[in-house]
Amino acid sequence: MAKMRLAAGDTVVVLAGKDKGKRGKIKLVQRSLGKIEVEGVNVVKRHSKPTAKNTKGGILEKELPMPVSKVMYVCPKCNKPSKVAFAVKGQSRERLCRRCGEPADRPVKA
Repeated sequence: MAKMRLAAGDTVVVLAGKDKGKRGKIKLVQRSLGKIEVEGVNVVKRHSKPTAKNTKGGILEKELPMPVSKVMYVCPKCNKPSKVAFAVKGQSRERLCRRCGEPADRPVKA
């Protein structure tokens, strides 16, 4: 599996599937599976019986993981989808927007 350039908290846009064009923040990253969970995207309904945890039961809405290849990073500076590049500065790597060249919001540890 290739290195994942996205992290929790990044804004992404969906490129393919039923939610094509939707934007949302990444909630969870599963690096070993190459999947991510995005807020408000890939939402399904699950019918559940009453249990000790959920005494009412009913229809629950849940976000399922989706492949990272189906989304693209959205630069917070230029507000457009772009690829992510890395630049080495001293002991740390910095994520850059390939479209505008501005650094992403947080540095990455080397």
